[in-house]
Amino acid sequence: MLNLRDVTKSYASGRQVLSGLNYTLEAGEYVAVMGESGVGKSTLLNLIAGLDTPDSGRIEIDGTDISSMQDDAATRLRREKFGFVFQAFHILPHLTIAQNIALPLLLNGSAARSAEEMLAAVGLAGRGKDFPRQLSGGELQRVAIARALIHRPKLILADEPTGNLDPDTAGDILKLLRDEIKQNGSSAIIVTHSHAAAASADRVLELTKHGLHPMAPGQSG
Repeated sequence: MLNLRDVTKSYASGRQVLSGLNYTLEAGEYVAVMGESGVGKSTLLNLIAGLDTPDSGRIEIDGTDISSMQDDAATRLRREKFGFVFQAFHILPHLTIAQNIALPLLLNGSAARSAEEMLAAVGLAGRGKDFPRQLSGGELQRVAIARALIHRPKLILADEPTGNLDPDTAGDILKLLRDEIKQNGSSAIIVTHSHAAAASADRVLELTKHGLHPMAPGQSG
């Protein structure tokens, strides 16, 4: 599904954040990535999504190097196959909650399921006509997750997906994520500082300057 081959990336300051990174994510695999702040976890997600380009190396999605694709082709690939949960949410303020959630369906010309179904799944039934300004940070997080899942993407990328949620809601959302991944045969990478969130994944990896490595037993909580 996803292959990282000798991926290197430096910040504009010149500091190298990823060096010769290699990793293969299999279809249907759900992986949590942990690591110290500033080690490059969010940068890694942006590179995989094709929102940023590596200085060298290849990032292959189903055998295609996304970092070498033309912008239009990369955009279509992201729109059709990827689901994103960003820390900043990126909820459009002029659209209702239902419209925000349904946006991937509109862009893809598909009807995988209804916005109302996803609203109920994330605990926001009946809130579809509300606007983002009427929701709390935790509720906006749930909207972002519903939007990421509505078109049944093949690859889910989530940056701190439970960071704004209380423990009970976080548990419900993690179960939803895992159920979606397993039912749809999707793959997923979540970046998290939460040991509880990491524990929901099939495997927990630590990102360091030396690459991605399985965390030692007990390290992830």
